[in-house]
Amino acid sequence: MGIFEKKNKTLNAADLSALWLQYMGDSMAKCVYNYFIKIVEDKKIKSILEYSLHLSESHIAKIKEFFKSADYQIPKGFTEDDVNLNAPRLFSDEFLLFYSQIMTIHGLTAYSLAMTTSERQDVQNYFYDCLVTSKDLFQRIMGLSRSQSKFTSLPTIPSPNEIEFIETTGILANLTGDKRPLNIAEITNIFFNSKKTGLVRSLSLAFSQVAELEEVRKFMSKNAKLAGKDAESFDAILREDHLSIPEKWDADITNSTVSPFSDKLMMFHAALLVNAALSYYGAALGSSLRSDIILNYQKVSLHATQAGGLCYKILVKHGWLEKLPEAVDRKSLVQRSE
Repeated sequence: MGIFEKKNKTLNAADLSALWLQYMGDSMAKCVYNYFIKIVEDKKIKSILEYSLHLSESHIAKIKEFFKSADYQIPKGFTEDDVNLNAPRLFSDEFLLFYSQIMTIHGLTAYSLAMTTSERQDVQNYFYDCLVTSKDLFQRIMGLSRSQSKFTSLPTIPSPNEIEFIETTGILANLTGDKRPLNIAEITNIFFNSKKTGLVRSLSLAFSQVAELEEVRKFMSKNAKLAGKDAESFDAILREDHLSIPEKWDADITNSTVSPFSDKLMMFHAALLVNAALSYYGAALGSSLRSDIILNYQKVSLHATQAGGLCYKILVKHGWLEKLPEAVDRKSLVQRSE
């Protein structure tokens, strides 16, 4: 292999990070969607779940090609040992659709970031393809979701009578007394963060019922309570302006105590959602101009950080957390040679 050809096969840190994390996420998704397909009854929802599974499997195959061509170690990820396809129903069909909607949103966000940080054109093209197919999946999900009984749309806002400019941020004034109405950016972020945090609440509640280890059950129970409080804090802000709030999903969890997934997979899933929450909260905080909203985002971010710390502690304790590739430990090499 020539020098140019070898260089063309090399994956840099950004490429590796995006591909490695996607491999982990899609190997998890493959387990999750195989179980969902086994329990779903609605044919239209089943079609979406099958397409989601197909995309995850195609991603895994393509990422393996990238790693093999670069002579790079393929992660273990998750396997058939992490899913019990004979487990009884834990979620309603509508919840399966809602789960797919939120996880597809997370995927679209990750793919767009990966495409812009990669330097290799073939890697950029791969993530662009992921964006296109996931956009198609998302539109199919939304088209079907709108026909579901629990679908809640974002509030509509009337057009202002004239163009206006902000005269004061009013940050200190927002702490007490009257608050200005929410603007459209704040409404959007609060609504979607309530929706995403609601998924964490319901999913953690389900996992707390079925986890094998007591410490995993306790973590999931605590995470469900924290996420529930955080989602309610978002809803309370929307209610102050008499705006609609997102649907809630706790009632769509059955009373099953048989786990469809390994404790390892469920803890990894919790960590994945914590990382996503911190990213979305940070972005929303930066576009908020009311101090009460800023303080609320700081509070929920602290909750997510605390949950993440507990989550990773359990993952490491049980040897469930695969190590991301690291830079060469030069200090260790020097000490070895002395």
